[in-house]
Amino acid sequence: MQFVILGFDGPDGTAKRKIHRSAHLAKIAALDAQKRVVLAGPLIDGTGSLIIITAESLAEAEAFAKEDPYTVNGVFERIEIHPFQQVFPQENREP
Repeated sequence: MQFVILGFDGPDGTAKRKIHRSAHLAKIAALDAQKRVVLAGPLIDGTGSLIIITAESLAEAEAFAKEDPYTVNGVFERIEIHPFQQVFPQENREP
C-alpha cells in the first residue's frame, strides 16, 4: 500500500534542514534500496517535503516518518500521513 508523507517545516526548518540533510537522505536511501520509495523531495515554496512510500500498514508509514531525522530534529514541525492510491502514471504502459 502507498502512503503520502507531508512534512511541514517549522520556523527554523531551513537552517536545520542543512544540518540534518545527509541523515535524512540516508534514511530515505535505505528505503529506496528496498524499492519502496515512489518519490520524494522538497516543496520548493519552502513549505516542507513530500514523500510517497510503500508500506505494509499505516503504522509502519507513521514509524518511518516519526523516525526520520527531519522529524526527530525539528526540521518538520508537523507531519501528515495519508493512504494513497496511485492512478498515474500507469505502470503497464505500452509505447
